[in-house]
Amino acid sequence: MLFPVYWMVNVSLTPPGDMRKSPPDLFPGNPTFEGYARVLDEQLPYFGTSLLVALGTVVLTLALAAPAAYSLAKLRPRGRGPLTFVLLVAQMIPGIIMALGLYGIYVKLGITNTVWGLVFADSTIAVPFAVLILTSFMASVPDEVVQAARIDGAGAFRTFWSVVLPASCNGVVTAGLFAFLWAWSDFVFAATLDSGGSMQPLTLGIYRYIGNNNQEWNAIMATAVVASVPATALLVLAQRFVAAGITSGAVKD
Repeated sequence: MLFPVYWMVNVSLTPPGDMRKSPPDLFPGNPTFEGYARVLDEQLPYFGTSLLVALGTVVLTLALAAPAAYSLAKLRPRGRGPLTFVLLVAQMIPGIIMALGLYGIYVKLGITNTVWGLVFADSTIAVPFAVLILTSFMASVPDEVVQAARIDGAGAFRTFWSVVLPASCNGVVTAGLFAFLWAWSDFVFAATLDSGGSMQPLTLGIYRYIGNNNQEWNAIMATAVVASVPATALLVLAQRFVAAGITSGAVKD
């Protein structure tokens, strides 16, 4: 499983003249940092755009998914069964179909080639998943705690904000992390909705190195290595929250 990661680093350090060497070197004999120099020189604007899109997606996803999950888990509105089924079905829709549908809407609204357009598009995938994750997690919060808050005079919003949401911290981190990773690695929405914009995400920045007759693998792999650093750091920092968020919401006492 880790070999592709190693090979990505290996190719990023391989000189262009040795790319087609047969058999390839398992370790670069003459390592070069030319690809990383190009990353710093050419790809930083794309990194900034991807960061804006990913963080915006996290904020929008949690702002919509957390109250919706609280409603489904604790307020138990009518029709929550069919709504949950719709959220499951939404996970099965191919991204390219959603991208094509959103493109027609975006053209009419005039929000193609914008950061906010990508944030909204990425949220269409992240929100249903986050609602399902947070619903199962918030359902594990004891009803006695919610009832005690209501007896103390807390309304529905105050109970959600001060009691249920803090108790669901692990689930919130899990949902936010997956939303960030989806937005950070998105290519379909970016290529469809922002291919001509001045602020393009990193996935399109990498794609610029791939031509019909030439593939700049050194720069491609160097960009991929650098792009993996934020995702890897977040996974390491949030590992215990993700593990707790998945297991705690999976069972009910």
